[in-house]
Amino acid sequence: MFLKLQQIIVKPGQQMLLQDISWQQLENILEEMGEKRAARISYSHGWLEIMVPLPEHEKDKEYIGELVRVLLDKLQIDFEPFGSTTLKNERMRQAVEPDTSFYIRNQAAIIGKNRIDLNIDPPPDLAIEIDITSRTRFENYEILGVPELWRHTQQGLEIYLLKEEKYIKSEFSPNFPDIPIVELVNEYVQQCLTIGRSQAMRNFRDWVKNNL
Repeated sequence: MFLKLQQIIVKPGQQMLLQDISWQQLENILEEMGEKRAARISYSHGWLEIMVPLPEHEKDKEYIGELVRVLLDKLQIDFEPFGSTTLKNERMRQAVEPDTSFYIRNQAAIIGKNRIDLNIDPPPDLAIEIDITSRTRFENYEILGVPELWRHTQQGLEIYLLKEEKYIKSEFSPNFPDIPIVELVNEYVQQCLTIGRSQAMRNFRDWVKNNL
């Protein structure tokens, strides 16, 4: 008996792993799941993981994404936000959905596009993953060639830069040179959780105004 995707329930904070999934099956699953969904996917050489994030996962994603937008706007850097769009490359048999992502140096190449095909499009310059109940699949991003990956855990922000096809941990972000990104993100995400998003973002904009 063949189960339909709608019959499979994955609770928030849990993952489901499927094996021997062909590329066409992946495409069918993505189409069936639709664009507006809570679940995130990660696919590599036939292995498909489906994960449903916790509410706090989504909140942290929004906080950090907003901090990035404020910085880019203040620095007058052109960018295109692509959220958790599916990054996939059939030739490499890889697909992954970051919690949020940004095209910065390559933003001109994807203006006007609604979907990304890494067979022809460049990868985002920055991908962000929120790890509360699951581990970031570094291999997906390494193979797809995403140059900068941020991983936010309960211990704070970690920055990884792609060097010779492997991620190396860094204290600095090439997209924001001379800015203490780790310190800023950790401080203002914590403020969002203690005094609320609105006041924390006002405080952050004040810091940006006074320091940049």
